[in-house]
Order: sequence, then structure tokens, then C-alpha cells
Amino acid sequence: MAGVDGTYDVVVKSPLGDQKSTLTVKSDGNTFTGTNSGAMGAADVSGEVNGNTLTWKQQMTVPMPMTLDMNVTIDGDTVSGTVGAGAFGSFPLTGTRTA
Repeated sequence: MAGVDGTYDVVVKSPLGDQKSTLTVKSDGNTFTGTNSGAMGAADVSGEVNGNTLTWKQQMTVPMPMTLDMNVTIDGDTVSGTVGAGAFGSFPLTGTRTA
């Protein structure tokens, strides 16, 4: 599972504009831990690893409290996925490995 480990610059295309953050991932079997930090704050993250796909829930507090459903696939140094924001829909996430 070490193929998903690393640091990634990611961008979510949302109604609030491009939301840029840095995602760090350290896998351990079928789970991972890390951080996701950007302009809207930093959060510790943990979730499941299924092949090269990561899934987790992340709490957002700005501009309103909400739980985001994160689904990210890592293919080499490229990240793609979606961020589910409940009734607001789902938004694309893209990025690249930086370390």
C-alpha cells in the first residue's frame, strides 16, 4: 500500500472557488492516517485504503459545519476524486504528488 503514501497538492472545484490544500498520507495495510490543510484550516484525516483508492469523512467548519465524503484515487503521482458535500452535491478533486 506504500504506493499511496506521500504529500499531494490538491484542488477541489467548489461553488466557493478553487479550494487548495496539502494532503499527506501514510498507509498501514487497509487504513491510512494523515492531514489535509489549506486556507480553510487543517484536519487530521484517517480512513480506508482499497487498492489505490482512499475514502474518509472530513469535518468542515467554514463557511458552515458539514461532513465531507472524500473519495480519492492515486495513480502514480496523479490524484483524482470527488468531495461529497451532502445536499450541495459532489465536487471534483485533482492534484499531484509533491513528495
